[in-house]
Amino acid sequence: MQKHANLVRWRTGVPKATILLVEDSKIQRMQSERILSKAGYTVLNANDGEQALQLARANLPDLILLDMLLPKLGGEQVLQMLKADAATAHIPVIALSGLTQSNEAKLMQAGAAGYFEKSRFEDSMGQEALLNMLQRVLRESKPTKQAIAGA
Repeated sequence: MQKHANLVRWRTGVPKATILLVEDSKIQRMQSERILSKAGYTVLNANDGEQALQLARANLPDLILLDMLLPKLGGEQVLQMLKADAATAHIPVIALSGLTQSNEAKLMQAGAAGYFEKSRFEDSMGQEALLNMLQRVLRESKPTKQAIAGA
């Protein structure tokens, strides 16, 4: 019950934001979508890199959670393409990986706003850490989005 109480707590005070969740594992995608939806976010789903690029361009989500190991186009390629496209360059991307943090510096240099290990989804503390990261990244990206809208 404590796990659900922590997630419900996020519902209050969280501005509605749309998150594009890019994950090829159906189980991981469903688990992540449940966590994000309970926290009050609107979730769009993509199961490969090509679909992620299409949805990002068509919907301009507030944030993208991007798995690094994807079919068709890998996560690093998708990240580079998002950041090279004027329409999507402003969207913050949090890289998700089952690998260790050895790629973190490279991904941050490529434009990722954060890095999160998928193994941390397994417990409520990890889920809360992800929700904290989402709030921080969304809060930090707001001035950029407003500047773009005003330009």
